Amino acid sequence: MIDLDTPLNALLDSTHGKPRLLVVDDQPINIQVMYQAFAGDFQVFMATSGEQALNICRNNPPDLVLLDVVMPGMDGFEVCTQLKADEATRHIPVIFVTAHNDPAEETHGLSVGAVDFIAKPVNPAVVRARVKTHLTVKFQSDVLRKLVFLDGLSGVFNRRYFDQQISVEWARSVRATSPLSLLLLDVDYFKLYNDRYGHQAGDDTLRLIAVTLKSALRRPADLVARYGGEEFACILPDTSFEDAMFLARDLEHKVRDCAIVHENSTVAPVVTVSIGVATRDGNTDGDATGLIRLADHQLYQAKHSGRGCVSGEVLVSPKTA
Repeated sequence: MIDLDTPLNALLDSTHGKPRLLVVDDQPINIQVMYQAFAGDFQVFMATSGEQALNICRNNPPDLVLLDVVMPGMDGFEVCTQLKADEATRHIPVIFVTAHNDPAEETHGLSVGAVDFIAKPVNPAVVRARVKTHLTVKFQSDVLRKLVFLDGLSGVFNRRYFDQQISVEWARSVRATSPLSLLLLDVDYFKLYNDRYGHQAGDDTLRLIAVTLKSALRRPADLVARYGGEEFACILPDTSFEDAMFLARDLEHKVRDCAIVHENSTVAPVVTVSIGVATRDGNTDGDATGLIRLADHQLYQAKHSGRGCVSGEVLVSPKTA
């Protein structure tokens, strides 16, 4: 549990560096005021319409949104409503910034999911203090949610979190027409390993493999999860098939280089993994289930080819298959 008195900078250092702040206002002068207030300590992104704000939140989620209420076209209430209806964006805190001081309007804003209201013209010191408070709460909530989704043995995400995130990343890939790759890894002859060295040694091996995978995936969006038993999965957003295959081969070598003795393996005298790779190329129809099915099939192909190797394929749309 994070102490509520933990300085924001210390909390951010333990997560992902400078917080990402999205300022949404149809008046450039208001955006400029907010930018000057936050640019030193935050990554500040800007949008001048509700539609633009939604695109940014879905494709490059900020940590908090400062949102004008009155805008032409889609107003702030509708933007907030859509953010809270989407699994990928519902946990982003929204603070409304408005020139109106109507209790009914504030009540409505809170009812659609906002965490706070700030009146214009803004006081930079006040708005910074409120943003800091809500970011601290948000990061604490992020940590608690992750604890629920962690696998107790390996320390990486569990199957429940994988199932949630593969759907989220598939939807993001569809919206952005960007590639999405999935790796499924299986420890070769793991039952024989447990029979020879015991289950405690088997658990230690799974932990070491999990650490190896996490250290090799350095992009913030990449994800490692324990898929089940001795299987792991890696979700790789914005990753082409060629890059996914390169990474998969690198992971296979890194596990082999751990030099965990496995005398009962027919692949090598050390523990190895077989890896199946599947990629959505950015224009593929279907759903996340199809990507998982293809990665599982390619994992089977890797095992059938002698294990300790990589097999992969690009997902083809059902209508063109």
